[in-house]
Amino acid sequence: MNYALAIIVPLLFLLSFLYAMRKKVKLFDCFTDGVKGAIPLVTSIFPYIATVAMLSKLFEVSGMESTLSKWLSPLFSLTGIPTEITPLLLVKPLSGSGAIAVLSDILTKYGVDSYIARCACVAYGSSETIFYIGAVYFATLQRKKLSLALGIAVLSYLLSVVLCCFLCRFI
Repeated sequence: MNYALAIIVPLLFLLSFLYAMRKKVKLFDCFTDGVKGAIPLVTSIFPYIATVAMLSKLFEVSGMESTLSKWLSPLFSLTGIPTEITPLLLVKPLSGSGAIAVLSDILTKYGVDSYIARCACVAYGSSETIFYIGAVYFATLQRKKLSLALGIAVLSYLLSVVLCCFLCRFI
């Protein structure tokens, strides 16, 4: 499989390059125009990304994550979510790399074949870092209705976790 990917990706690049040459597209000019457009985008998005990164680390270091985890565990238990994956569910909307660390701890502690590990893996893989994506998306918009969009995203995230834990019972 790795051998096929090692051939397919460069082949696609080469075919795209040859097609552009055949259509007489000035590739270098198109590339530099794209880079020129990327610089203002990066400068407009950076403050939002930095804010989300700092807040996610502050959430973890301050102890708020563990306190909120203790408070929400009974509620998650009522909905069928194992209380052991509560830290993962709190970190994932904020930080992808932090969620990987929590997932790794869960897999080490409970084993990779356990129900808890299956729920954690499916919850991790089926969700996105809501606040990071929200920061990137809303940084470029003029009209910002961030609270409604984030509320809907968090609600759908929680519903997807309930569904994935339900489905993991049968796997």
